Amino acid sequence: MTDRELDAAGIGDPALRAAYHRCRALNARHGRTYFLATRLLPVARRPAVHALYGFARWADDIVDSLDPGTGTDVRVRALARLQEELAEGLRQGGSDEPVVRALADTARRYAIDHAHFRDFMTAMRSDLVVTDYPTYADLRAYMHGSAAVIGLQMLPVLGTVAPREEAEPYAAALGVAFQLSNFLRDVGEDLDRGRVYLPTDLLAGHGVDRDLLAWSRATSRPDRRITAALREFAELTRGVYREAVPGIGLLEPVARPCIRTAAVLYGGILEAVARDGYAVLHRRSAVSRRRRAVVAADGLVRVAAVRLRARTALPHRPDARARALPAAPLAPTTAAAAAEGVA
Repeated sequence: MTDRELDAAGIGDPALRAAYHRCRALNARHGRTYFLATRLLPVARRPAVHALYGFARWADDIVDSLDPGTGTDVRVRALARLQEELAEGLRQGGSDEPVVRALADTARRYAIDHAHFRDFMTAMRSDLVVTDYPTYADLRAYMHGSAAVIGLQMLPVLGTVAPREEAEPYAAALGVAFQLSNFLRDVGEDLDRGRVYLPTDLLAGHGVDRDLLAWSRATSRPDRRITAALREFAELTRGVYREAVPGIGLLEPVARPCIRTAAVLYGGILEAVARDGYAVLHRRSAVSRRRRAVVAADGLVRVAAVRLRARTALPHRPDARARALPAAPLAPTTAAAAAEGVA
């Protein structure tokens, strides 16, 4: 967090500034893709995004990143403490815990519905006891709290050119699409943690079960049945991007380059996995640095264009292009293609 960002956001209290710095560090360490995209937002809005994502990363660390020898009971207690700190922080508008302090301040500044944070914590607790999902419907129910609410938390910060409730389904869907991309990339790592996020019935349709996944992971040997199941999951994820991407046009113009960039980069995970032959049980696929740089540069060009239009536009001129977006999902088959041309 730069002093410029904090100054622009009107955050002057030293302890609160330190809290936002802590959130920024968490986001930078764990969320490289979204951290990069956040740089395309107006400086005054960046601290709030870091607070939201920093808190999410912190909770996720409790679930996933503790010493493997630490028992579930320890993680349950840690999440319970965080839940208490969160509830108290949201109620009082502050906390002795820096990450909660920044989150509570952001929630107050942007009037974010506290139910979104409660739903998120419910999903985090379920990760400690739920190890698989029988159907995609079961997985989507879990992702309401783990992913969709992140998009809903972000909306007040990003701003919209239409009533917020019109943009909410798209924001929720984009959060889900991002997480589905991560699930595909992290199949092997999640299996090591004892979890399988790919729906059981989807896997079974290709003759795949947990034992076959574990065998492939342990032996580093591919299996065409696993590849077919992963390919279907990737196509399912592309469908969620198609649902979500039209909502970018409902955001305030200054926020669109950030979210478009995030959508292209997260969607690029699908292409990286396909390029690597769906070998996610054996290695981690990643969007190349060159591709990330190209997409970020494109985002910067779009930011400059938005600022230029803002300087030359008539006062209170309506954003007709955003309001003219079709209600139905766009047709392209990848996030990168769908997002192409969205300002």
